[in-house]
Amino acid sequence: MAKDKAATTGAVDTRSMSGVRKTAIFLLSLEQDVAAQVMKEMDKGTVEQVSLEIARIDRVTNEEREAVLEEFYNLNMAQTFLLEGGVGYARGLLSKALSPDEAAGILQTLDKSFKAQPFHFLSRVGAENIRTFIQDELPQTIGLVLAHLSPEQASEILSGLKPEKQLQVIKRLATMENTSPEVVDQVEASLESRLSMLVTQDLKEIGGVKTVAELLNVIDRATEKSILENLEEEDPELVDQIKRLMFVFEDILLVNDKGIQNVLKEVDNEELALALKTASDELKEKIFKNMSERASELIREEMEYMGPVRIADVEAAQQTIVDVVRRLEESGDVIIQGRSGESEVIV
Repeated sequence: MAKDKAATTGAVDTRSMSGVRKTAIFLLSLEQDVAAQVMKEMDKGTVEQVSLEIARIDRVTNEEREAVLEEFYNLNMAQTFLLEGGVGYARGLLSKALSPDEAAGILQTLDKSFKAQPFHFLSRVGAENIRTFIQDELPQTIGLVLAHLSPEQASEILSGLKPEKQLQVIKRLATMENTSPEVVDQVEASLESRLSMLVTQDLKEIGGVKTVAELLNVIDRATEKSILENLEEEDPELVDQIKRLMFVFEDILLVNDKGIQNVLKEVDNEELALALKTASDELKEKIFKNMSERASELIREEMEYMGPVRIADVEAAQQTIVDVVRRLEESGDVIIQGRSGESEVIV
């Protein structure tokens, strides 16, 4: 008889467990510091329920722990597939790893979760239609809606707004943190009635500088430049925070070879060796292949004999190189794959 979910391992079937118990077992399977970080992301009510459940648990068998971890892994994998390519894509990939019934059960669980997210219904509405409904709203209202959309969808909406409205919305987004469920309810209800769709909502952390950075990463270069230039006149510190999140050290993988060579001309070997201390092997190889064999050997030796270093020093060195990349991108000496404006290059 086929299982209808992948969360069954051996004699343990997690379908008989409550969500609170599974969460408690999951947290008990983590190191205490890591578990504490996870609990910080939960709302107060959930923390209380899970803490009480942990206190009630005398022992957890290996079978129970493995079953819960397997369910978590499968749900996380399915969510990634859904975000990358939708339900059809997720179902196809999951069916290769799990039975059809197991894949369907996991997707059904995730579907309920997605439907509980604020403004979920807007993922099926075109950006142009959404903009038509919200373009005359207050900047804080537009920011609230954009904060719940994907960066791609939000950037398309933002691009169509008037420049002065764009600036106002960006400022609201960057300073937005927590929003009460009552406010989200009111905005959702208005859009629901006009679009004749239904969705529930939960309180969640939205907005902030990271949201703005993600949005500007996918918006067209002309709009990005206009927004940042106008915003810099009012709040240069905020612009600096946004720029630092728009491109991180590992993103150098997306820089063209000629661009990397230009960057290396402006970075000394000691700083480069320090920055590469925690870099992925893929990034190290990409940088080394754009150096002479002798130069790459010197960097490798520097890294080998450097000894223990502080993470803060590594991050500072990486940020220095990121700043060089951003500056050279502005001057056209660096091309970042996937960045808007790449198609404007003449070859």
